[in-house]
Amino acid sequence: MNTDGITELREVNKMMFNVDEIKEPLLSICDLHVWYELRRFGFGHAGYVKAVDGVSFDLAEGETVAVVGESGCGKSSLMKTILALNHPTSGELIFEGKTLSHLKGNALRDYRFDIGYIQQDPYGALPPFMSIQQILEEPLIINGVKDKNERLNRIRNTMSEVKLHPADDYLTKFPHMLSGGQQQRVVIARAMILNPKLIVADEPVSMLDASVRVEILKILGALQEKYHLSVIYITHDLSTVKYFSARIFVMYAGNLIEKAGTRCLLENPLHPYTTALLAATSDPDARNADSYKEVPPGEPPSLVNPPMGCRFHPRCAKTIVGMCDEKKPLEFEHEPGHFVACWLYQPK
Repeated sequence: MNTDGITELREVNKMMFNVDEIKEPLLSICDLHVWYELRRFGFGHAGYVKAVDGVSFDLAEGETVAVVGESGCGKSSLMKTILALNHPTSGELIFEGKTLSHLKGNALRDYRFDIGYIQQDPYGALPPFMSIQQILEEPLIINGVKDKNERLNRIRNTMSEVKLHPADDYLTKFPHMLSGGQQQRVVIARAMILNPKLIVADEPVSMLDASVRVEILKILGALQEKYHLSVIYITHDLSTVKYFSARIFVMYAGNLIEKAGTRCLLENPLHPYTTALLAATSDPDARNADSYKEVPPGEPPSLVNPPMGCRFHPRCAKTIVGMCDEKKPLEFEHEPGHFVACWLYQPK
């Protein structure tokens, strides 16, 4: 996409989400495609897995957005591309005005310096043979913080901010000596230790007990507010996004199908898939225990050979024959700041 196209898309996104006050986004994703090539032994090329297939959005400085969708929808591929672990097939990622595909060497290292990553599984994310001090000190050493006292002070301050205090009680411990909640706080501390501008949080509470989830989300919220962090919150659970995100992007089969402010989307979901996601969310109210919520039949489509038209139409009870099964719906602003890609809402 050329510069004129990116500028035009940015202005559209500002209008979409009613955020005219944004001067320049911290991160712009412009028509991003991430395809993985399939190869058969002895037979060469065998097609592509179209994990991300035309995703666009802007992320403002200090803003938190949630990308939600079921397993296999492309959330992780999108996340890894933002972390510069995947190379986009086409499209652009622009961070602070710099195109990611053009970054190499020290410039790429500087970009990664500004990005923190919170993994889903704290048990697998922390090396078992390193103490907590070694785990948190490693990124500082790699990035040139040579003074040992400065490293230790930064470690203690960061541990205090994630409620691991007194810090000295934890420094010499190993991950297996901590509870799951404490391990996840160490993962958050490691993501924060270099003072990043953007945090990518991949299902940060899905492996934790319900009683610990709220506390972890409160810690993330306090850090986001204190440091004016931008956060991309990857999740399949719509029950937690209302506590943490300003906007929600719903992803299905490699596409973003609905974008809206959190309250707006949770109170008035438009796309049938979003409605199905909300129906599948657990309800803690015992009075609703016997109620049955209809969920769409079938499974998400293959990303090797996705269906024509709307990718949700094989599972959708509201399919319009001759439209949904033949033409891909365009993104349409149904109401200010609430966009949906569905033929049910296209202007007549």
